[in-house]
Amino acid sequence: MASQGKSISQTSDRWSGLRNAAAGVGAATLIVALTAPGVLADLGAVAEHAGLRPHAPDLSRIAAAPTVIQAHLFSALTALAIGVVLMMRVKGTGLHKLLGWTWVLAMGSTAVSSLFIREINHGAFSFIHLLSGWTIVGLPGAVYAIKRGRVSAHRKAMTGMFVGGLLLAGLFAFLPGRLLWTVFLG
Repeated sequence: MASQGKSISQTSDRWSGLRNAAAGVGAATLIVALTAPGVLADLGAVAEHAGLRPHAPDLSRIAAAPTVIQAHLFSALTALAIGVVLMMRVKGTGLHKLLGWTWVLAMGSTAVSSLFIREINHGAFSFIHLLSGWTIVGLPGAVYAIKRGRVSAHRKAMTGMFVGGLLLAGLFAFLPGRLLWTVFLG
């Protein structure tokens, strides 16, 4: 199994350091917030000066968005949640295969629905649509690779789509003027 993917022992060793680092950063942030409440006010002033106005999420903006945007956001969040689970779990199990197919459907829905979202570029395709095309072409290729036993090619393709097609594209969704910008920062 080690030559084809992660074994159970590799999984726990690989992610334990990341989990410990995340817990450490969270604990340090909590300690700073509790011991120096003025620091948070100073960070708010810096954010305000930079043009950021963080606030509680205004979910009414999502409810008022067109249906295609709501479907796109739902499928992207589904793919994100499942993708994180898939990245952290042992590969090759029945659960991995079930979640993997669900992730493929969610990613495919996210990519296809994005082709109908063109408000940001006056009705034309934008740079981010290249990531959608890459995902639409790459998903069947990654499934084909694993069906042929090419685990390394499958792993690279799926990881690339998770990072590029989901995380990178998700960061673009927080640019000024986009829906998620207005929901959280606008």
